[in-house]
Amino acid sequence: MTEIVASGAPLMLFDSLTRATRPFEPIDPAMVRLYSCGPTVYNFAHLGNLRAYVFTDTLRRTLNWKGYPVNHVINITDVGHLTSDADEGDDKMEAAAKKAATTIWEIAAFYTRAFKTDLEALNIVSPTIWSVATDHIQDMIAFARAIEQAGASYELDSGLYFDTSKVPDYGLLAGMRADETVGRIAEVEGKRNPADFALWRRSADGELRQMEWLSPWGPGAPGWHLECSVMSMKYLGTQFDIHTGGIDHREIHHCNEIAQNQAFTGSPQSGANFWMHNNFLVDRGGKMSKSKGGFATLASVIDKGVHPLAYRLLCLSAHYRSELEFSPEGLAAALTRLQRLVIGVEQLRDTVGKPDWMRVVVESSASKGASFAYQRAVIEAGLDARARELLNQFDTALSSDLMVPQALPLLEQALADKSLAGDQKLRLVTSMDMALGLQLLGLSRIDLRVRPSDARIDESEVEARLDARQQARAAKDYSASDRIRDELSECGVAVMDGAGPMRWDWILDI
Repeated sequence: MTEIVASGAPLMLFDSLTRATRPFEPIDPAMVRLYSCGPTVYNFAHLGNLRAYVFTDTLRRTLNWKGYPVNHVINITDVGHLTSDADEGDDKMEAAAKKAATTIWEIAAFYTRAFKTDLEALNIVSPTIWSVATDHIQDMIAFARAIEQAGASYELDSGLYFDTSKVPDYGLLAGMRADETVGRIAEVEGKRNPADFALWRRSADGELRQMEWLSPWGPGAPGWHLECSVMSMKYLGTQFDIHTGGIDHREIHHCNEIAQNQAFTGSPQSGANFWMHNNFLVDRGGKMSKSKGGFATLASVIDKGVHPLAYRLLCLSAHYRSELEFSPEGLAAALTRLQRLVIGVEQLRDTVGKPDWMRVVVESSASKGASFAYQRAVIEAGLDARARELLNQFDTALSSDLMVPQALPLLEQALADKSLAGDQKLRLVTSMDMALGLQLLGLSRIDLRVRPSDARIDESEVEARLDARQQARAAKDYSASDRIRDELSECGVAVMDGAGPMRWDWILDI
C-alpha cells in the first residue's frame, strides 16, 4: 500500500481518554479508520444530534484535505433498546411503533431515510459504510459469547451482564474510578457492581416483542452498548484510529464499549487510538433532547425559510468541544453570514469565469476522500505567496484540533483582500471550502432563498406580480407599482429594487 504523506502543519487532536491534545498519526500508513456513533432511528434527529455529524464531517474533511484517505463507518441503531444508559424503561423502537400503529421495521426504515436526508441537506459526506445493527445480531451474540468465555460476564434472570470489575480502569474515559457509583445505571437485583450493564436482555416471560432473537441466554435483544463494539471492530479492526460521538456518550456508553473491547481482545487497548466528543447544543431551556419533547429539527429550520447550510455554518462558528447556544438570533446571524459568503464567491465566479482548474474540480467527485489531494493540487497550483500565506494560516487553524472558528475568518479575509487577484481568491476559497463543506463554489444567492412553510404565495406568483410591477414602472404608474410592492410585503415578500437577478426575498420570521 502507498504510505500517506500528509500536507501542511502536523495534525493535533484532543483525545478524551487521555484528556490531552496530541499529534495524530494513523495506525495504518495507507488509511485512516474512523467510527462514528449513529442514530437510534425511532424519531427525527434533533439539531443537537446533527451537530455531532457536522463535527464528524468536519473531522473527516480535514483528514481528507490534509491528504489522509478515510474509511468511515456510521452505525444505524434499528434494533430495539431501552430509553437510556440506565438499562431500564420502555423500548424506544417498540414505543415508536406502537404510537404510529406500525411495525418497528417500518419505523426504522422511515427514520433512517429521514436521517440520511438531513445529512445530505447539511452537505455531510456519506460514510464509507452504513452499518445496520439488525444485520449484525449473530455477530453480537458471538461477541457476547466470547466475553462470557473470558469470564467477564454473568447471567441473571433478566439477561447477560458485563462484570465491570474484570477490566482495568473501568470508566477512565469519563474520569471516574471503577469503585464509584454510576448514578445513571439502574439497580438490578443480582448485579455484582452498580456499573455492570446488559450485554443481552432476555425477553420477559409472556412478553411479545416485534424484535427479538434466540441466543444462548434465551430470546431477547442485545444491549445497546454491544453493537458499536461489534461493528467498529468488524469493519475497522480491533484497534483503529478515531471513534467519535456526542459528549453524552463519554460518561457511560463509550466507557462500556471500551470495557467490552478489552474483555473481548484480552488487551488493555481501548479499541480506538483517539476518542473524540463534541459538546452539547443548548437552547435557553437547556440541552436539546428528544425526551424533552418539542425538539427542533432541521425540517423545522427549513420550514422557517432558512437554508440548512446556515445551520452547518452556525455549528462551525463554535469549537466542537465548546457548548453552542442555539437561538433564533444566532441562526439568523449565521444565515446572513452565509449569504455574504455566497454573494462574494458568486461575484468572483462572474469575474473570473470558468477556468480549467474549476472544471477539473467540479468534475471530480468530492465524496471520494482520496481525491481531495488531487483536487487541492489542481486548485493550489497557481497560488501566489500572499494566497499561500493565508492558506497556511487556515491549515494551522484546522490542524489545531479543528479550530474552525479561527479558520472561518481567514476565508472571509481572503474574499476581502484587495491585494489578491480574482483567480487567486477563487482558488483559495475553493480549497478552504473543501474542508468547511459550505458548497460555496456551486451556490448562488437565489439558492439560499427557501420558501417558508407558512408563506401565503408561491414563487411563480411572486415573479408574475413583479413582472406586473415592472410594467407599471415602465409606464410610470408609480401608484400601481407601490401597491404591488405593499401587497407582496403583506404576503411576506421583500422587493429588492436594483438587486440584479435577486429581485426579491422572503421576509423571515425566525
